[in-house]
Amino acid sequence: MSDSRQCPAVLIAAPASGQGKTTVTAALARLHRNLGRKVRVFKCGPDFLDPMILERASGAPVYQLDLWMIGAEESRRLLWEAAGEADLILIEGVMGLFDGTPSSADLARHFGVPVLAVIDGTAMAQTFGALALGLARYQPDLPFAGVLANRVGSLRHAQLLEGSLTEGLRWYGGLSRERGIELPSRHLGLVQASELNDLDARLDAAAEALGASCDAALPPPVGFARPEPLGVTTPLAGVRIGVAHDEAFAFTYGANLDLLRSLGSQLEFFSPLHDRELPDVDSLYLPGGYPELHHQALAANAPMLGAIRGHHAEGKPLLAECGGMLYLLDALTDVAGVRALLAGLLPGEATMQKRLAALALQAVELPEGTLRGHTYHHSLTSTELEPIARGLSPNGGRGNEAVYRLGRLTASYVHFYFPSNPDAAAALLRP
Repeated sequence: MSDSRQCPAVLIAAPASGQGKTTVTAALARLHRNLGRKVRVFKCGPDFLDPMILERASGAPVYQLDLWMIGAEESRRLLWEAAGEADLILIEGVMGLFDGTPSSADLARHFGVPVLAVIDGTAMAQTFGALALGLARYQPDLPFAGVLANRVGSLRHAQLLEGSLTEGLRWYGGLSRERGIELPSRHLGLVQASELNDLDARLDAAAEALGASCDAALPPPVGFARPEPLGVTTPLAGVRIGVAHDEAFAFTYGANLDLLRSLGSQLEFFSPLHDRELPDVDSLYLPGGYPELHHQALAANAPMLGAIRGHHAEGKPLLAECGGMLYLLDALTDVAGVRALLAGLLPGEATMQKRLAALALQAVELPEGTLRGHTYHHSLTSTELEPIARGLSPNGGRGNEAVYRLGRLTASYVHFYFPSNPDAAAALLRP
């Protein structure tokens, strides 16, 4: 068996956030999917909302790639596996191409994936070419595929942008600024895919518009080396884990769920919003999401609140991340000042802010071991609890999030990436 697999691939990046990387990546994925190709999409860095859109666009699961949180070897394994089944691999970058340590450019260079730069062409003509040239040449060893313009105003505008390219930079086409193509957003990012009734129509419109300006040819193949084989252990054999999943709690990494299953557990999904009782489970996992948009309905579901209190009272494991932690507090107040009483398992309250409160990668040294992840939230929490640990960011970003523990309950703003330490993740949820 070969030590590498070949598959056409590009990494979609931009000069900054807000250039429309997700819209373009989704349009490319749907365009090639509609041509009958199997497309696998990945997202650089921590993100829950973009992958929801990209899964709908491609029709396949979307996983994270990152040299720090996920790690080079795990990222290699994911790419190698995708190369064995896909006709095309698309990787959506994070922030600006060179922003952060490690950056999207670092990932592209590490795996030899050429960069397709997306540049917002709004109110721009020949300067488009200067910006494209800077992205292509800023790091001479960066593999570079070409440039794609977003939010193009007209055919003449697209011609001006294409004509500004120099030094043989390839033009990959342009995507118009039609309202039916852009993806709506809110305070944590894009609106969840499940909330967009016209999402498939938007994706098909974007794919058709992009297809009209480019030839849809596949990029050159990239070789992905075989990763080291994974050791197989089942420390969660027979453990039934209840996973909250609904409109209020949907921020889960697919890799986290895959890992829990591979460690032997059985996952049971339930809705704190709609269900009146918990499934018959040994442990609970409450991921993040948008509880602030549903806090009154969550407060009104007294049977579910009582069931979760009962689970904790029995000394069973409970892991709550970000929005899951807010649900366990005494109360949550939204940006309009509306306050709702919640589970009351953690003494304290949270209040939503209009401004970002924290955004950073995090490494947390827990008694069970060190787990990596990230934090991203608009709420502030007040509590008299003393944390058992605090996160540290490799980039020195705001965060240093507290981790709280009461019995078998562990709660924090940190969204953990379980494969960063499978043994620690298993220990948190093992009865």
